[in-house]
Amino acid sequence: MLTTKKLGLVLGAALLAAPFAASAQEAPKAFNQCKACHIIGKNGVGPNLVGVFGRKAGTAEGYKFSENHVKSGLTWDEATLTKYLADPKGTIPGNKMVFPGIKNPEDLTAVVAYLKTLK
Repeated sequence: MLTTKKLGLVLGAALLAAPFAASAQEAPKAFNQCKACHIIGKNGVGPNLVGVFGRKAGTAEGYKFSENHVKSGLTWDEATLTKYLADPKGTIPGNKMVFPGIKNPEDLTAVVAYLKTLK
């Protein structure tokens, strides 16, 4: 049942996510650390992140993932992306992403909210 408190939380979360548009130019500053490897709209050193939400890990078309990444069984949602982006090697040991993770909780939240907009 959706209580007034829960509705307030849902609406608050939607308002916080709203400013993040679906383009690299409008990404939060925290996404700058991702741009070295991820190009919005195409594969680069890292895979294309458009449509990452709801996608099974290791399945971005045209990108060669590590075997461990493909076999992880993860599907990217808010919880799995938050965990992975905070600690990529701890979440999927043996993956080829060299990034150590986003340590600032506010930056992590901003990047995950932005990724959610990339459709």
